[in-house]
Amino acid sequence: MSVQVGQELPELVKHPTTRQLVQYAGAQGDFYEIHYDQAYAKSVALPGVILHGLLKAAFLGQLVTDWLGDRGRLSTFEVSYRGVDMPGHPYRCRGRITSVDGANVGLEVWGEDENGKRTTVGTATVEMSS
Repeated sequence: MSVQVGQELPELVKHPTTRQLVQYAGAQGDFYEIHYDQAYAKSVALPGVILHGLLKAAFLGQLVTDWLGDRGRLSTFEVSYRGVDMPGHPYRCRGRITSVDGANVGLEVWGEDENGKRTTVGTATVEMSS
């Protein structure tokens, strides 16, 4: 498969639930109440419980690895958080190719809320197999 700058990755839409947040907390060990206790989350000026940042990063990592498949390997990956996302609302994972240098491919990735606001942004590089 040939890749070129500007090519978009197939979109990945996640539908996180509060149950998923509790399961993620158990697996990851992040039991901060803003991720499962509505009253606590509201008491600290949030609109309700919010997704774990690292869960959103994992969703974006899945976007990249689903696209890449067995055609190469993920070399670098980083994200930063620009907004909150809540269970019960779709989380749209998107990306595009920003550079191609031989086997090394640079990507821009981002997660959007249901209004199209980028709440998580990041970059990744992959090394394509020959």
